Amino acid sequence: MNGQEFRLAAGDYTASIVQRSGALRQLTFRGRDLVVPFPSGEPIPDYRGIIAAPWPNRIADGSYRHDSAVLHLPLNEPARRTALHGLVFDQLWTLHSGSADTLSLGYELAASAGYPFRLSLQVDYRLDGDGLHTTVTARNLGERTAPYGVCPHPYLLAGPAPLDDWTLELPAESFMEVTADRLLPLGTRAVAGHEFDFRTPRTIGATEIDHAFTDIAFDDDGTARMVVRDPSGTGVGMSWDRNSPWLQVHTADKPTPLPNRLGLAVEPMTCPPDAFNSGQDLARLEAGSVHEAHWTIFAA
Repeated sequence: MNGQEFRLAAGDYTASIVQRSGALRQLTFRGRDLVVPFPSGEPIPDYRGIIAAPWPNRIADGSYRHDSAVLHLPLNEPARRTALHGLVFDQLWTLHSGSADTLSLGYELAASAGYPFRLSLQVDYRLDGDGLHTTVTARNLGERTAPYGVCPHPYLLAGPAPLDDWTLELPAESFMEVTADRLLPLGTRAVAGHEFDFRTPRTIGATEIDHAFTDIAFDDDGTARMVVRDPSGTGVGMSWDRNSPWLQVHTADKPTPLPNRLGLAVEPMTCPPDAFNSGQDLARLEAGSVHEAHWTIFAA
């Protein structure tokens, strides 16, 4: 179903990655899950652990304009009439190399009617005592400038308590308001005075989040960091570089009887939702050019 599975180990960490989307299936620290895992022999639920490229999040109506032409992408989120999470999340990636603590997988995206560009994509995983480090590299193999964006899609697990009891620290000054029905961008607003203000760590409670945050605080070496903690004292965090000025956060809310709020989706994004239409922070890959994005998941 998901192709070959690759297991990495370093220090107190273990990781399992599958060929389908180059997805992170499981990550543990001292035997504790840091992400919501999925069964290796079943379809990947809720895009857990996938690489979303060549765009993160959603594109309204699956359509966008490029070089004076309107292009149309498959609508894989029909209820909201959007194209969601790119074109490679359901593809089997190819093994490039691997070792006890590293793995490199690749996928060559062919040109299509909705995305008439050729990309070489590579995901590199490296596990060490500081956590699981991921780099996604895209190279434009074609002659036309290609719009591009990327993000991961892990659901973080702070510990055994319900998500409502977790404490979230998120150094973002603003978030993107979205439509209630289709989650499409309306504009950004400050988190100050809003329930989405987690600049000072506080309990998530009943707050429902499925929004992109921005105006993120990066330190002097260009790294941002978020952490979510369980009342028991365990926790998990992510760090990422300036190539991802947006962070999608989702409390994984599901209607009854589906499993609700199983983990916190945390997705460093190189551009915001619907960037193929807005152009905001959208990478434009010239022929032969390369784009990289990096992030790390660690026990806290």
